[in-house]
Amino acid sequence: MRYLLTCTRCSSKYPKSYNSQLCRCGGILEVRYKKVKLPEKGEEFWDFEGALPDGKYLKYELGGTKLIEAMEKGLYLKLETGNPTCSFKDRGSAIEVAKAAEYGYREVVCASTGNMAYSIAYYARLYNLHAKVFISKGANRDKLANILSTHRAELMIVNGDFTKAQALAELYAEKHAAFLAGDYCYRKEGQKTVCHEILAKLPEVKNIIVPVGNATLISGVFKALAEAKTAGRIRSLPYIIGVQSTRCMPLVRAFRRGKGIKYEKPATKADAIAVGYPTFGEQAIDAISKTKGSMVSVSDSEMAAEQLRFMEDYGLVAELAGVASLAAFKKFKPRGTTVAIISGGNV
Repeated sequence: MRYLLTCTRCSSKYPKSYNSQLCRCGGILEVRYKKVKLPEKGEEFWDFEGALPDGKYLKYELGGTKLIEAMEKGLYLKLETGNPTCSFKDRGSAIEVAKAAEYGYREVVCASTGNMAYSIAYYARLYNLHAKVFISKGANRDKLANILSTHRAELMIVNGDFTKAQALAELYAEKHAAFLAGDYCYRKEGQKTVCHEILAKLPEVKNIIVPVGNATLISGVFKALAEAKTAGRIRSLPYIIGVQSTRCMPLVRAFRRGKGIKYEKPATKADAIAVGYPTFGEQAIDAISKTKGSMVSVSDSEMAAEQLRFMEDYGLVAELAGVASLAAFKKFKPRGTTVAIISGGNV
């Protein structure tokens, strides 16, 4: 068996045949491999299959997104807008939904601020599964309309934020025998590939700037760095710099206090990172501490200015959260070769 699932709360262990992403105690599971096999040269998502849970995958085009040199000296941009539904979420959905199909589920359910809904619905159609998404009534209306018309997900509008939507999705999955997708262990495995792709082209990178919502991506980036170091692909860990909006920054505050994470009601227009209590928040703080990185907050107006500049400079569309990393670069001014992840382009 290539991997086991281990609970981060009670340390219970499950075989890969265990058909849930939550422990029986309710804790978050982590994928633990006996051995991770990284390719000698990997540029596409599926090149890193040896570092992913084995499964029955439909290997459609995914990942391999462009890493371009920015106009700012020493800065590179990882353009996750090049994924099928225009965000990094596809990396995790490709794994999660495939596992749901493998386990024999007919329905997947998740919570979303928008991009997750796009992505889960897209992959659910590929695997002929029904997708149900719990989403805040304050979500971007254009995103909601497009999800309904293009990807045909069933949307459950929630009178509350992402944290409430996530609780409802978990309850629905338990009561209706649906596969719980979203920000859990299999998604983290898929999303870590963005870092493996970066290291394949820039093994000397000193800083990686990551927009942070539910913190699955940033914890996945750290896991990829650890795998690469164990494999001898890098000598030292780059600094991880997480970025949140000043109008929703529970991890920034926790990092500064050096204490536990407290819920914070989202008030940012950057909906993709509008998460009041990140599921992988503790792992994110741990990742930043172990790489001696930092957390940065940027205002909605700073992101809006970068969104416009990004269009003017590169002729590309990105959402507010997608350019949070660019705003953080301007504000934090890290030294050395830096990669800013442009996480999404659904506007």
